[in-house]
Amino acid sequence: MLVLLMCTAAAVLPRASLPVFTDVTAQSGIHFVHNNGAFGKKYLPETIGAGVLVLDVDNDGWQDLLLVNSMDWPGRGGVDPSLPALYRNNRNGTFSDVTRSSGLDVELYGIGGTAADFDNDGNIDVYITALGGGRLFRNLGDWRFTDVTDAAGVANDRFSTSALWFDYDNDARLDLFVAHYIDWTIETDRRCSLDGQNKSYCGPEDYPGQSPTLYRNRGDGTFDDVTRRAKLYDPDSKGLGVAILDFDGDDRVDLFLANDTSPNRLFRNNGDGTFVDQALEAGVALGESGRPRAGMGVDAADYDDSGRPSLVIGNFPSEKMALYQNHGRGLFVDMAARTAIGRASRLSLTFGCFFFDYDLDGRLDIFAVNGHVQDDVQNVQAMISHAQLPHLFHNVRWGHFRHVTAASGDALQQPMVARGTAYTDYDNDGDLDIVVTVNNGPARLLRNDGGNRNNVLRVRTIGTISNRDGIGTRVDVTAHGVSRWQMVKTGSSYASQSELPLTFGLDASTSASRVQVRWPSGTVDTIENVAGNQLVTIEEGVGMLRSKRVIRKAP
Repeated sequence: MLVLLMCTAAAVLPRASLPVFTDVTAQSGIHFVHNNGAFGKKYLPETIGAGVLVLDVDNDGWQDLLLVNSMDWPGRGGVDPSLPALYRNNRNGTFSDVTRSSGLDVELYGIGGTAADFDNDGNIDVYITALGGGRLFRNLGDWRFTDVTDAAGVANDRFSTSALWFDYDNDARLDLFVAHYIDWTIETDRRCSLDGQNKSYCGPEDYPGQSPTLYRNRGDGTFDDVTRRAKLYDPDSKGLGVAILDFDGDDRVDLFLANDTSPNRLFRNNGDGTFVDQALEAGVALGESGRPRAGMGVDAADYDDSGRPSLVIGNFPSEKMALYQNHGRGLFVDMAARTAIGRASRLSLTFGCFFFDYDLDGRLDIFAVNGHVQDDVQNVQAMISHAQLPHLFHNVRWGHFRHVTAASGDALQQPMVARGTAYTDYDNDGDLDIVVTVNNGPARLLRNDGGNRNNVLRVRTIGTISNRDGIGTRVDVTAHGVSRWQMVKTGSSYASQSELPLTFGLDASTSASRVQVRWPSGTVDTIENVAGNQLVTIEEGVGMLRSKRVIRKAP
């Protein structure tokens, strides 16, 4: 019966009508190349950088990009420093590099980051994770940032990877959660070998872990490290991916931490400033074998229209990606092995991954990027390569997926040592495009061609009682009698962050009969009869603002 349903669902959308992705990196003006500093020593941090942040720096409604960079090791540097790259969206399909004099032109061994308006001043701020400690940059406006790490009280010397902003205590101020990886230094670097002779990159199991950190926003530009007070201290963690979700439907934002070779953590928000780990009871801590997997990137969303957020997680080859379906009552079941996701990812090492509706049919699809950490892996495992193809899984109906990478354009047929990835409608045509970062290689911008043949409604939130970005807000959109929801969120994927506006595919519907916005404060705004194919801005307690951007539909 299951096979019959899957075959019937797969026939709903003909292969020829699927959108394709086109590599427009060169013509867009993006020339960023990541530098991991490798020079033969095979230091472990070289294997995991770096990510990308999508953010609207100047609030013009066009998404800009920040590509995080690593650097040469001490004593090995060249003439020019390896800087992150801040790209301004020129509103015509191209970008301009505005890194110099932006305040973000700082050399560090960067891994990833997160972006949100932590001080509620209307400008999006940036936190960059890094080996040796992350950095917090406040947006001053006019494309200028200033480093406030020390003044804000968020300085530390640990190995940070992914991070996110969220309001865990619901005081309208965004707090910062940072995943830390392992306790590694050049002095403590170990020798490992795949073939017994030559040095290979060691894995995280060869080093102690590091606890994640929760910084509580005091509201005066400073933060308080409340990790222990919040009961999040966990020195055995080796965190690579983070996501927010309300997995139990109690209107409090919870945390998921994907750990590499140590159990994943699902931190339930108790509502009193503390969290409790329920990963083991929920079935998301370990793999099917009962052992920890090598968790990399993660995302959370309601992909099966159950009303509950599920999880997708990238893992190591032979472990397969995980698709934890939320069955309610605090229980998840890994459905990947029963779908095309498990079969396609059996030999993949998946880093960045996320849910998104790339064809705007209303159902959330999955994109994942892959690339091994060992550049000599093929010498000992002939079927596994260093550079690997990405995965695109089309949600055909009832939460069943079809692997459609081969049918989705030449841009997805190029093997990459990929790490971070994020989605964004950079050209404001309604469908979601993709940015991919490559370890020690060029970043790529992949344009979605054909996704906007279906209709769409894009929603931007502005909080007044709640945090200004509306992080943690739930938006429900009803069209043609079907209601679907998404949460405004930061973080997710791997060391990356996608755009904050939400994209709802309407399929053939030209309007939404209702848009309901439930803010973290408890305020609910409801707007009836909203026309599709536009970006609408909804302000807490006010409703839909008059300013709209009509989306340019493809013929």
